[in-house]
Amino acid sequence: MTSTTSQKQPVQFLEDRFACAQACTECARACALRASLWDPDGGEEQEVLRRRGILCAEVCDAACHVLAEQNQLDETAIRVQLEWTRAVCLECAHVFDRHSDAEKAAQACRDCARACTDFMGTLG
Repeated sequence: MTSTTSQKQPVQFLEDRFACAQACTECARACALRASLWDPDGGEEQEVLRRRGILCAEVCDAACHVLAEQNQLDETAIRVQLEWTRAVCLECAHVFDRHSDAEKAAQACRDCARACTDFMGTLG
């Protein structure tokens, strides 16, 4: 990684990176679980929930892969991925908030968005 931030505070940088990856993993799990509860007879809104859950899980999974790369990506590439992840998570949380049985997935999405924001703050 090409960064003075990562060289100045390597322990904090790695802790924040791990916390972000962990939040992305939890969000991906919650969204995948939410998508698996899809009722084909539940109508269009159930289909929207399923698609959002799948998209969010895939985006969070991609973020985990990016965060797992040691020196393959620069901070700009990481920031782009995290901004995308954050936006998708917030959008997904908003959709899940409209359904009383999706609170856990919505909270996981918000937690992931917050972790992405926090980690982006450590980038140069």
